[in-house]
Amino acid sequence: MLGIKQDNQRDKPAESWIGPAPWIESPVPGPQARDVIQRDQRFSSPSNTRDYPLAVKRASGSVVEDMDGNRYLDFAAGIAVCATGHCHPKVVEAIYEQAKTLIHICGSDFYYPSMVRLIEKLASLAPGEGSKRVLLTNSGAEAAEAAFKLARHHTGRKWVIAFHGAFHGRTMGALSLTCSKSRQRAGFGPLVPMVEHVPYGDVSAIESRLFKYKMEPTEVAAVFVEALQGEGGYIVPEPEFLPELRALCDQHDILLVCDEIQSGCGRTGKWFAFEHFNIVPDIILMAKGLASGMPLGAVITRSEIMDWPQGAQGSTFAGNPVCCAAALATLDLVESGLMENAARLGEVLRSGLREIAEKRKVITGVRGLGLMCGVDVVNHKTGKTDPKRRHRLLQASFERGLILLGCGEHSIRFCPPLCINETQLDVGLKLFDESVAAIM
Repeated sequence: MLGIKQDNQRDKPAESWIGPAPWIESPVPGPQARDVIQRDQRFSSPSNTRDYPLAVKRASGSVVEDMDGNRYLDFAAGIAVCATGHCHPKVVEAIYEQAKTLIHICGSDFYYPSMVRLIEKLASLAPGEGSKRVLLTNSGAEAAEAAFKLARHHTGRKWVIAFHGAFHGRTMGALSLTCSKSRQRAGFGPLVPMVEHVPYGDVSAIESRLFKYKMEPTEVAAVFVEALQGEGGYIVPEPEFLPELRALCDQHDILLVCDEIQSGCGRTGKWFAFEHFNIVPDIILMAKGLASGMPLGAVITRSEIMDWPQGAQGSTFAGNPVCCAAALATLDLVESGLMENAARLGEVLRSGLREIAEKRKVITGVRGLGLMCGVDVVNHKTGKTDPKRRHRLLQASFERGLILLGCGEHSIRFCPPLCINETQLDVGLKLFDESVAAIM
């Protein structure tokens, strides 16, 4: 098994050294991990999805260590959250320094410098003409909820359109937009009314199905879209999709909302995935990688769109000073080299995945932008998609010290921290190749 017990520096102080990965020195899960898992299973909500028995003690950069000292190379980054890597020293320092002086005061009611600096920075990152305004939230789902409300308020219209495969969150408004897996919506209806979905990538369906049979375009407030679909399968749309969607929205004065919650913050090699398609949305949603693991989301739009009055939207914790400090450090790191690293190593990652797909016929459909890449798992005899084999492949990768997550019904996502280096990427690809060979 590649890389097992290759570390000769395990006597270094725990606070300064985790070491390279993988390092699998005990059966997985080990006794301490099993204890944590058993206690969790007694009290945690059964709605939590756990792909494999990983109980984490600590992490640094692209390496995660479990409760028993086994180390893993992380190609999931907390579902694209740990953009700067786990516990980046500059992010940790920013959190520590802010926590020493102000932890909370409520940004909906008062003012503080870290929040002001962050909204100024986010406003400057958003492309397009005109001044921008920013609403901070606690999460991506809250950002989607807020954008839903804002679109209806600003336009005075009620209908909202989203896409099959979309994931915008699990709160009621965001869940109404989500159309990724039926089980995510099952049992929660009725959801927010006047929301419709069409196939991702098919602008013509909006006109031929919705505008013809369901609603007038003058009744539509917004279209929500992921420029690179995340939970639905890491789907990269055809080059013409977003420009055509932008043109349709312009034609009917419909707001175009780009959900960059998973694809933003430099992950695709640009600040936002929509920049690869030369469009500018009306509203941008951010979260996940924005604060390197601290809970923070954002809605960014032109000043004339964010026209709701005092009290129309607010939050007790959103824009918390500590989260804002973490986000400022994150954005600086992304801008100072991590975004460029994502663009460069994304090409290396896709090249390596294509080589594996060429010789291991259970892998197909290599795609992605930057360090947001996906593959499909199929039956090598029939060529049909194979969700069960995908699950076995995730397990086999985990047993070899590689953390991966699925997406869609039969796909695997590769979204490592943006700080990952080429050596780690090469090790991860070799581990994945071993895992694919093991489940064929």
